[in-house]
Amino acid sequence: MGQNRVSTGISGLDEVLEGGFIPNRAYLVRGGPGCGKTTLGMHFLAAGLEQGEAGLFITLGESEKQLRQNTANLSPYLEKLTFLDLSPTSDFFTEVQSYDLFSPAEVEREPITQKIIEQVKALKPQRVFLDSMTQLRYLSTDSSQFRKQVLSFLRFLSEQGATVLFTSEASLEAPDEDLQFISDGVINLALTGDKRTLSVTKLRGSNFRNGSHSMRLTATGMEVFPRLVPEAFKRVFDPVSIPSGIPELDELLHGGLERGTVTIISGPSGVGKTTLGLQFMKEAAGRGERSVVYSFEEEVEIILSRCESVNIPARTMSDRGTLSVQKVEPLQYMADELANIVRYDVEQNGTKIVMLDSVVGYRLAVRGEDLISHLHALCKYLANMGVTVLLINQTEAIASDFQATEAGITYLADNIVFLRYIERHLNNKIELAKAIGVLKKRLTNFEKTLRPLEISRYGIKVGQVMPGLQTILSGIPIVIEKNTKQ
Repeated sequence: MGQNRVSTGISGLDEVLEGGFIPNRAYLVRGGPGCGKTTLGMHFLAAGLEQGEAGLFITLGESEKQLRQNTANLSPYLEKLTFLDLSPTSDFFTEVQSYDLFSPAEVEREPITQKIIEQVKALKPQRVFLDSMTQLRYLSTDSSQFRKQVLSFLRFLSEQGATVLFTSEASLEAPDEDLQFISDGVINLALTGDKRTLSVTKLRGSNFRNGSHSMRLTATGMEVFPRLVPEAFKRVFDPVSIPSGIPELDELLHGGLERGTVTIISGPSGVGKTTLGLQFMKEAAGRGERSVVYSFEEEVEIILSRCESVNIPARTMSDRGTLSVQKVEPLQYMADELANIVRYDVEQNGTKIVMLDSVVGYRLAVRGEDLISHLHALCKYLANMGVTVLLINQTEAIASDFQATEAGITYLADNIVFLRYIERHLNNKIELAKAIGVLKKRLTNFEKTLRPLEISRYGIKVGQVMPGLQTILSGIPIVIEKNTKQ
């Protein structure tokens, strides 16, 4: 950008703002009560104090004592913060010598203005946070006067070398369009149900990341999870085939799955989808590559134990750092938050294979938003970074016409591998068995048939092409085998 930036103190928000605030300008933070405006301001001031800058908190609502108590866990640097506490005290009511509870605006505005001027000139702060500008509105006789006063006030702070953050609480009775117009940037905080979001609608002199970004408030402050923009990330990689280590399966796939592709592994419950995905990770571990499983349903211990029972040494892989199995409770994570967790792991740990198990669990994390858009962004980001993606998709029907997925996500896939239950008829005996096939492969050709699949304590076994196969795409596929024994 060629500009120095002032960090907000929140890494995710700095990313949304493409580096932070432009110095010596004024920015509006707006939102209803409890949305996190004061918390954001405290992060902004703490970031400056950490760098040795002077910070000033001008409060017209909560008292200094309350603010220090409420943000005690946010940063140790806030102990050095200077407050200008202009909040009303009990004396304002008990010592009033008039029958009128409310003093004329001019009478109250002048001492407040003078206190601010004196404090700013004495401290010379590089960062100022004012909470909230809405309170000053009530000290103006009309909206025109208020606008002039705010403009003059912000210019005064800027000329003193300060970057300013100020808040407003917009309502139908007191809209803040004038403050949005005056400010150099606007950050909107919202709370809808149990979901918190942040969006930027204005940032003079800079680009910013559009859209609504998930946010979380905790005992230690605010976290912002920018929505992924896949086009902003690109890593050069060689799209070589990644083999499974099972010759018959690699024959079916004409070599394996290519690096940087998205593969949907689809099938009904219990057919072996997760185990199949872990087989590719087992082979990757042998090459020293790291893989991660994000499990929305099964516990980590169950997955590790099941792997050991089918000759996949998941515990050993985990101990060596080539495999990480992480349990994700979808109702505790937002989709943007989860995407940022995945992104951090890829960029910090060099992960080569990521498995999302499963699409149904990921849908819960989206919390009613569009599943396709969130999944698209995450998968395309991973593909751009050269990561091989495995999406586990469970189909509900066991004995019905073939359906690759039930979520409308097939367009995301470079490869679709499907597992099915089949009937095997031999000597008037009917057995339930498993089969594997490939429906789609973008970069290479593949076999257009089914092969038998067995999962035992010896591992995964894929057989030769099955003769006598009937009704592949309707009902349960049937294999009628002839008895070769005489």
